[in-house]
Amino acid sequence: MTVRLVKHSASDADVVFAARVSTKGPESLPAGDLGPADLGLIRYLMRDRHGSPFEHATMTLYAEAPIFVIREWQRHRMASYNEESARYRKLKPTFYHPARERDLVQVGKPGAYTFKPGDEDQYDLVSFSTRHTCAVAWGLYETMLKQGVAREVARAVLPVNIYSSMYVTMNARSLMNFLSLRTGEESARFPSHPQREIEMCAEQVERIFADLMPVTYAAFQANGRVAP
Repeated sequence: MTVRLVKHSASDADVVFAARVSTKGPESLPAGDLGPADLGLIRYLMRDRHGSPFEHATMTLYAEAPIFVIREWQRHRMASYNEESARYRKLKPTFYHPARERDLVQVGKPGAYTFKPGDEDQYDLVSFSTRHTCAVAWGLYETMLKQGVAREVARAVLPVNIYSSMYVTMNARSLMNFLSLRTGEESARFPSHPQREIEMCAEQVERIFADLMPVTYAAFQANGRVAP
């Protein structure tokens, strides 16, 4: 999985001036480094869930992930997406193959289950099945393209573990909502149990967020990872 920052207008100062406009008007624009009162304001906004000031910090990310992860990410409709199109270009033969440390066995019922490692036979089966299916599908895809079949038709044989790419633009409030659902942090007030593959993307998003907005990120952590 690959997630990287493309561009941003995201800083802790963005949250402060957006919040202070209600009492200071145009004088709310920052004049220098944040002071103790500004840091306290961010913590207050997070704690009391005054979320709109966090919407003024935005970032655009580039992500490469299997299609099944892309689709799960796009369920978060509070972001803007533009994705690579298999109608207009031939995809690359890059497929996701679960690593051996990826847990394979689901234990329990939907909504109340955990995962545990598979045994050697199960790992071998997953490895063989994944590689074999991808090789056959890619061969058929290439054959159809060579015979003049349109890309939008030929792509139908490709499995959802083939990689796609997209740009994602979201604000900090939406990003925190995404992280609260797609990371499995035990310290969270409302623990989530995401699929491991999208969590791998979310972990990279979290590192970007923590670097751009350290005060907001610390307040998010202190508030039990509850999005404002």
